[in-house]
Amino acid sequence: MDTFISFTNQSQGRDRIFRATQYACAFAKYLMRNEAKRKELLKKLQNLESNMSSGRKLLRLGNTVNSIHAAKSTLCISDPVLRFCLTVANLNRGLYFICDNILWARSIGLIREIDKESWSLNASRFYFLSLVMNLTRDAYVIAQLMVQRSQDRHYQQKVSQHLSESPDVACVIVPQLDAFLFLLFESLKSHPSVALDTLKNVCDLFIPLDRLGVYQTNAGVVGFCGLISSVLGILSVLRPNLKIKP
Repeated sequence: MDTFISFTNQSQGRDRIFRATQYACAFAKYLMRNEAKRKELLKKLQNLESNMSSGRKLLRLGNTVNSIHAAKSTLCISDPVLRFCLTVANLNRGLYFICDNILWARSIGLIREIDKESWSLNASRFYFLSLVMNLTRDAYVIAQLMVQRSQDRHYQQKVSQHLSESPDVACVIVPQLDAFLFLLFESLKSHPSVALDTLKNVCDLFIPLDRLGVYQTNAGVVGFCGLISSVLGILSVLRPNLKIKP
């Protein structure tokens, strides 16, 4: 109970609950889209999804400042690749929140003379760029972990044993591929925070890709990916050791 109270008292915790509910509604709507008997339920899910989206926009009003502050902090990172990826990601995230705040102001009537579609597309572009930078960081960290792991003598013994015991044809034809996948699995297994962050960013990537028309799927895929990434985000808040650093 104390963990739940602590979680809901955090703005990040509330936002992730709202986000998970929003995408759960979108996914449920897609699954029941052809069921004529559930029109009333579909309408309720639509209203709940809309309310969750509006609530999240209100909770995110201060996130632009947080993103700019985070960008200033990442400028101090000694590793040039991490410094570049995280700073650019935070700046794009800040620009995304600016667009999001303007869209929220328009939705409640504070601003009228703006092109909603244009600002929405710009928000998706900044969100996409932020995710790309975060995924680049993830790939860089994974590569570093794999190099470190491959130099470990204990791991070298494990991979030799794995290859000798695996009768699969692919292991005989492409032993390098099997060794690479085994190394990748072992590296992520020992660093769950990196695996979780990578999976979360990959799931999130489908949302702006669909919105921008780069890789169009359907509302079901977007809802499912958004729900999975939201659950992973909740885990990272509940268990800080699962949050990737820096």
